[in-house]
Amino acid sequence: MSDVDTKELDRLLQQAFDTASKLYKERGFQRRVGFGKRPALVSVDLANAWTRPGNPFTCDQEKMDTEIIPGMQKLLKHFRANNLPVVHVTTAYEITDRNADFTDMGLWHDKIPIEVVDLKDTELWAIDSRIAPIPGEYTLLKKRASSFHGTELAGILRANGVDTIVVTGVTACACVRQTICDGIADGFRTIAAREAIGDRVPGAVAWNLFDIDAKFGDVESVNDICNTLDEIGRRNRA
Repeated sequence: MSDVDTKELDRLLQQAFDTASKLYKERGFQRRVGFGKRPALVSVDLANAWTRPGNPFTCDQEKMDTEIIPGMQKLLKHFRANNLPVVHVTTAYEITDRNADFTDMGLWHDKIPIEVVDLKDTELWAIDSRIAPIPGEYTLLKKRASSFHGTELAGILRANGVDTIVVTGVTACACVRQTICDGIADGFRTIAAREAIGDRVPGAVAWNLFDIDAKFGDVESVNDICNTLDEIGRRNRA
């Protein structure tokens, strides 16, 4: 899709969102869940299969290089400086033969080409080196869209006193959205980092962030999130 088409799409979406926001607010939606006392960063699928070119799962490279990765780098800096938990989430499969009698892909491979993310190809599902985990940060391997579905994530967060998750990553329409929906359902305050969330399809990010902000979490800018992290850090050190 050309730049002109993308800009026109964004304009039309914003026009629709402005109208929908009025309706939502009149009906009591778009409330604020806010931050709690101890946030964690949950970064979803910012691994090479999604962040680098040449893969079926590759996302918008311009946004990845100019917004998402820089946004993640800034968030990581502030989470680390304030000694707050970071979880990097990625996806890969051990049995990728679609004709196998048994596979860890479930039925998802009947819809999308998840068989290309083979557990044996460690570079493919490794977290992008520009935002690589450091000692003390956890890398979680998931099999489904949600970072919570069938994983240890909720237990780890609760064991470490986490009450808020700041969610970044890809894709807005699937793994990020599902993680946020399951996060608030599991009792965590959910914050979506606007500039650090992406997708493959123009318009998908804008629509999903609008809908998330109306129903499932607070969409906040990276700068505002970092300022809040610093405030929490100061309180914790006092």
